Amino acid sequence: MARRDILVARSIVYAILTNQEDGKPARKASCLKRVVRFFYLYWLTFRPVRPDLFKALRGVWQIDEDDYKDSFDIKKQKLKNKKTKIKRVLVPMSDMGYSGSTFFRTGDNCFLVKSIPRHFEHDFFKNDMLLPYADHVRNNRSSLLVRITDFLESTHQSVGVMLGLAPSHHIIMENVLYGKPQEAQENSKTKWESWDLKPTSYFFPERDIAGGALASEATKSKLADEFHDKIQLSDAQATQFKRQLESDTLLLANCNAVDYSLFLVRISSADTPEDEPQSPLQPGQIDGESVPPAQPPFSPPNPPSWRTGVASSNGKEVYRAAILDFFWAKHTIHAKVMTGLIRGYNLIDDRGPMSITAESKEYRDRFLNMCGELIEIQE
Repeated sequence: MARRDILVARSIVYAILTNQEDGKPARKASCLKRVVRFFYLYWLTFRPVRPDLFKALRGVWQIDEDDYKDSFDIKKQKLKNKKTKIKRVLVPMSDMGYSGSTFFRTGDNCFLVKSIPRHFEHDFFKNDMLLPYADHVRNNRSSLLVRITDFLESTHQSVGVMLGLAPSHHIIMENVLYGKPQEAQENSKTKWESWDLKPTSYFFPERDIAGGALASEATKSKLADEFHDKIQLSDAQATQFKRQLESDTLLLANCNAVDYSLFLVRISSADTPEDEPQSPLQPGQIDGESVPPAQPPFSPPNPPSWRTGVASSNGKEVYRAAILDFFWAKHTIHAKVMTGLIRGYNLIDDRGPMSITAESKEYRDRFLNMCGELIEIQE
C-alpha cells in the first residue's frame, strides 16, 4: 500500500471516527497547525457535509450508527471477527473508471469510499443534487440510486490538493458487491460478475476516432462495459424494474444530470458438469450466507430488492443493480466547454454528442432504452 493511499485512508477514517455529531473536528487546530497543514501533500482534515441529513438517511435505511462507525475501526472489526485477516480498515481498489477517482473499500466490505476530485462534480452534488437526492431516497425505499451514507469535504486548502495529489472530497456509499469473496475460493458454489453500463451509442473519442488506434488499450478499458446477455425476469419483475428506473432517472433529468451508469451484478451457480443437477439459487441464500447478510449496511428485505438480490425467473441467477455516478451536470461551465468542443469537432466529423455533452432528457431516454434491452421476460 503506497504512502499516499495510507495517508488518504487514515485522514478519512480519522474524520469519521473523531468528528463530533455537528460535524466539527474533535480538536480545534492551532494557528501553527493551520500553517503547517497547508504544506501537506496527502493528509487532509475532513468534515462531513450536512451530517444531520446523512444521519437521518442512515436511520431511514436502518443502519445502526455504532455498526456504521465500526466498519471504519479496525480494532472493532477484529473484536467482532477474531478469525478475520483484515490488516487495514480501508483497502485501496484498482482504478474503477475514467473519472480519475480513487476507491477504497472498508475491511468488512460493507462500504466503498470514492473520491470526487473535480470541483464541478462535488460542487454540483453539494449545492444542486444533495437535497433532491435525499428527499427522493427518503420517500422511495426501493430506489436504485446508490445509497450514499456520508459526504466529506476538506476543511482547508493544501499543496497536495492544488497539485492534485490528495482528493478534497469523498463520498461513502453502500457496497453493492457486499458478500463477494475477496479471494478465490475453491469450494465456492457461486460466481460473481459485474458490469458498469452506459449507453454505448454515444460518441467516445477514445473508441471512435481512427477506430481507437490513437488510444491505448488501458485507456479504452476504462470506458463503459458491455453486457452481451439478458437479465431473465418475470413480467412482474420487469415491470417493477422499469418503473423504478423511470422514477429515479426522472429525478436525475430534472437535476440536469447525465453520464450516470447502471451497475449490474450477477450471482450465478459456479460451472458444474452437465450431468450434475444444479439447484436453483434463492435471493435469501448464497454460499451458505443470508442475502443480504444480517450485518450492516443491508437490512432484511421484504420483499427482496435490487440492492440485496432479485432471483431470476428460472432461479439460476440472482441480480443486484444500482445507479451510480450522477455527478456530471449539463449546466456547469466545464460541461458547457466540453459541449462546445464536441460541436466544433462535429463540424469536421459528425459523430454526435458524447454521453457527457448530451441533453439530460436525451441521455435519460437512451439510458432507459439500454436498460430495457437488457431484459428478457420469462414466465
